[in-house]
Formats: sequence, C-alpha cells, structure tokens
Amino acid sequence: MLDLYSPGSSLLHRLPPAAKMLAMLLGATLLFLNESLPITVAATLGILALYPIAQLTLKQAFAQIRPLLIIFVLFFAVQWYFSGIELATYVVLRLAALILLASLVTLTTKSSDMIDTMTRGLGYLQPIGVNPAKVSLAISLALRFIPVLAQITREVREAQKTRGLERSVIAVAMPMAIRAIKMADEISDAIDSRGYRS
Repeated sequence: MLDLYSPGSSLLHRLPPAAKMLAMLLGATLLFLNESLPITVAATLGILALYPIAQLTLKQAFAQIRPLLIIFVLFFAVQWYFSGIELATYVVLRLAALILLASLVTLTTKSSDMIDTMTRGLGYLQPIGVNPAKVSLAISLALRFIPVLAQITREVREAQKTRGLERSVIAVAMPMAIRAIKMADEISDAIDSRGYRS
C-alpha cells in the first residue's frame, strides 16, 4: 500500500529520482507564484500530457483527483461566491495540477529510491541535529498520501458497488476508516523496520 509505483520503461521512469523531485519542487513553486488562469490551464494540460509519456493512462490521472472532487466543488463554490468564477477556476485548477504533478512523481518513482535520494540530499542538515532519514521518510509518506487516498477510495467504492451499497454512507465510510487504520499500521511498521523510533 505504501508504494504506488507503476512499473514502466518510459523516460520519466528512467529519470533519476532527484531530477524528478527537483522538477516537481520547481513546478509547484511556479504554480504558486503564477496568478494567471491561462498559464494555469496550460500547466494543467501540460502535466496531463506527461501521463501518456510515462505510460500511464488519463484514467489513472483522473483517479488521483477523483477522491477530492467534492472538496474541489466546495472550493469552487466558495471562491465563486466571494471572488468570482475566474478566481474559483484558477484556485481549483492549481490545486488539481499540484496533485497531478505529485502523483506523477509518485507513480514513476519507487518509494525506496525516493527515500534514499531525500536522505542523501538532506545529509547536510545532520550537523545541526536533523535526522535526514526521518525527514525523508516523512516527506515521502506525505507525497504518497493523496495517491493512497485515491486507491483506498476507488477500491472501497468498487467493492461496495458490487454489493449495491454505494449509496450508503456508512457502508462506504466504515471500510475506508478500517483501511486508513490499516495504512497507519503499515506506516508504523515501515518506521519501525527502518529503526526510526526515538
């Protein structure tokens, strides 16, 4: 569950993890600094275009943001009410682009490679008391939270749909809660196995 890596031989799969993570950091920074709706639309379409290049389908791309559609709708409605439709579209598209970008890196990079890269990159902080291994693991888990949420939601909905219970809030919420607890246990096991307990 912790590793949502999708095996492949694409250019993005073969790129060094450090290059992908730096590109993601730069892209996310530019998205936050940008205040233009047309540029945000172009950036979102550009990120979507990278999915087929990475041998991933647009269905997989949509699966990364599908669990957050309700939140997108709420954000859009609130922003539209207070600031107009243009700003509402900009805010939602920027959020979607950020999630799609992070998910693209997650799907084309193994967890172990990502953690090892961040551990090496944060090594210079060790003299001031920072544990690079702990920090890199925390960042890696944070980057994988949205894709994991997407996978949990998709699996639960499909399972409940086969039972005809997709309209039942309890029938959907309870398995999701159980899966979330199971995921927390897996994260705890991952931390223990790496000896990161203080």
